[in-house]
Amino acid sequence: MTAPLLVIAAGGTGGHMFPAQALAEAMLAKGWRVKLTTDARGARYTGGFPKEVEIAQVGSATFARGGLLAKLAVPFRIIGGIGAAKWSMWRDRPAVVVGFGGYPSIPAMTAAFVLRIPRMIHEQNGVLGRVNQVFAKRVNVVACGTWPTELPSGVEGIHTGNPVRSAVLARAGAGYIPPGDYPMSILVMGGSQGARILSDMVPPAIAALPEELRRNIRVSHQARDEDSQRVTDFYAAELIRADVQPFFSDVPERMAEAQLVISRAGASSVADISVIGRPSILVPFAAATADHQTANARGLVEAGAAILIPESRLEVATLSAHIATVLQDPDGAARMAQAAQSCGIPDATDRLVALVEKLAERT
Repeated sequence: MTAPLLVIAAGGTGGHMFPAQALAEAMLAKGWRVKLTTDARGARYTGGFPKEVEIAQVGSATFARGGLLAKLAVPFRIIGGIGAAKWSMWRDRPAVVVGFGGYPSIPAMTAAFVLRIPRMIHEQNGVLGRVNQVFAKRVNVVACGTWPTELPSGVEGIHTGNPVRSAVLARAGAGYIPPGDYPMSILVMGGSQGARILSDMVPPAIAALPEELRRNIRVSHQARDEDSQRVTDFYAAELIRADVQPFFSDVPERMAEAQLVISRAGASSVADISVIGRPSILVPFAAATADHQTANARGLVEAGAAILIPESRLEVATLSAHIATVLQDPDGAARMAQAAQSCGIPDATDRLVALVEKLAERT
């Protein structure tokens, strides 16, 4: 008997792809076959997916990038992708289709709707993304990673939490070493968008710390390619030990070793911080749709696990003072780590798996 097939559709950012990877890993372990549909941007994140996952690049596009001609071509590319997805699903007959948002999920979710295949969307943020808004009333289940999530009238969501990758789960609740007079690590993560302001503000904020703190600090700083060299040069000139890269493939390890995380408030980053349990300073991306990153951060902030700094108020002196506050208070930092862990939902993937299996019973 052929194993059931799960089709996962996800857009081209880590916020969409990391939860998709977590579900793929779990469903393979359950004996399912898994196929991922994404675009060229999403394909950059597929290196961490198990080799058993079939990867299919679909025709899709976004109105958010490109010139006039590119925007005019968007509907035609999406229509072409929908046609290809319908043919693929008619041939493969998936048991369930799950969309994680982003424009590349449009073809698969539309095809599943037309073919009446059991389907579900998972929204990582506290506000539905544009694509998930379209499909919220056209799916069988809306799973929510952040709670509460703002949903359209008449739509009920199920709180699952945000699935995290197995590498994060392996470090769930990892022992926290409070800051002290010994080497300390700060992890700086800018996410897939808007990292420049952290590259502008974090290095001078760390350089402005009292010398007794500065001398013990080592930094892992995620910076855009175009910012990487100047950030590296700044840290070197200030004699601050730093590893600056555009992408860290070992974020879970670095986070587990960190005394403090400075990050955007993307849903996946917040989930990782919560499951591993680390104090954080969160700077929500000001241009995020409906300010959803502030909504993402709310749980950690209200629990006393994170310090929130709106982008409009981010200044070197303010950031430096907050960093010092955390690193000069070992007991307070330990309480923040414990509070962060209390916000984590390490079984989020299991909750999502249960929904997939329940949907499969409809076929």
